[in-house]
Amino acid sequence: MNNLDLECFERLKKEIQIEYLKNHSPSEEDISQWKGIDIVYFQEDLRKKVKGSISEKTFYTYFKSTNIDKLPRIDMLNMFSAYIGYQSWYEFKKSFSEEAADLEDKVEAEAESLPEPELEEKIENTTSLLDTKITENQPNKKSSFSSIKAYIWVITSAVLALFIIVLLYYDSLFKKSYQFCFTDADRGTAIQSTINIKVIKEKESPILYKVNPGECFYINTKDKTLRMEVSTPLYEKVEIFRNLEDAPEVEHIALKPDDYALMLYYYSTKDKDNSSLEHIKNRQQKLNHLISDNALIYQIFDNEIYGVETLSKQKYIGLVTTPTQSLRNLKVLDTKIENGKIIAIKFKIENNEKN
Repeated sequence: MNNLDLECFERLKKEIQIEYLKNHSPSEEDISQWKGIDIVYFQEDLRKKVKGSISEKTFYTYFKSTNIDKLPRIDMLNMFSAYIGYQSWYEFKKSFSEEAADLEDKVEAEAESLPEPELEEKIENTTSLLDTKITENQPNKKSSFSSIKAYIWVITSAVLALFIIVLLYYDSLFKKSYQFCFTDADRGTAIQSTINIKVIKEKESPILYKVNPGECFYINTKDKTLRMEVSTPLYEKVEIFRNLEDAPEVEHIALKPDDYALMLYYYSTKDKDNSSLEHIKNRQQKLNHLISDNALIYQIFDNEIYGVETLSKQKYIGLVTTPTQSLRNLKVLDTKIENGKIIAIKFKIENNEKN
């Protein structure tokens, strides 16, 4: 990739910004300053005009960063070019680059300036021939000392391997496997969300595990006791202590649903296809009642640079009650309740794009 391609892409981003501003009024005119609901509306406009879309991660990577060193995939470049009225990325690049006409000649000139492969092959063959002659001239002698040394090395390796095998089997004799399955206390069904388990040991850092929806937690241990904290979205956090000396190998643990978290999840994610004004106002009223005016609300992004963004209560309500395709992937990760109000919300919009 050359600087010409990157310059053309920067020009393309400016043209996309101009095209979007013709019919929309984001919070900032500069496309690199868009975030949150601005990105959601831009995604919707892409779907409407060119029947394509990009993830939040892609937007943050290529539109919010000023120092990019690579271009998006060609299908995305073609989609962006079509958004501003061009047939393809090539047509856009040809239109705005004075050097495009000379590109093919430049490539041919660079190819002609490459070193001849025959010269490298000749050098390699000469080196190989010299190495062969040197090897053939070396005497093939085996002293008794080298034989004894090899014998000692074999014996030492065998003893070490046997010692390692004994250690592995010795440890497994004292370890036992336990299985913990988690169910909904009200419905009696398996938990259908990711479960976070923190195993706590004295004088050691906690060990974190993630259990997939509907699956059980397995642990092999030779400890006599087990202490763990279990948390999952929509359910109350619970701390579990077990004496493993007489504990069953399989145990079912019921988790109590968090009513406030369930209501928040329902009004934030359900019935998005119903875009009637009355239905939207009803959801907004319910969320306004559930969430504290001073709640700490933040969105997590799949991006190393722009990882977290905070939102006000009203901005969050506006975001989750807007009937858009992107919000089908909204996941409430964590909530905190105090005095009957939700005082903290952590959520993300999962990226379903294959990069």
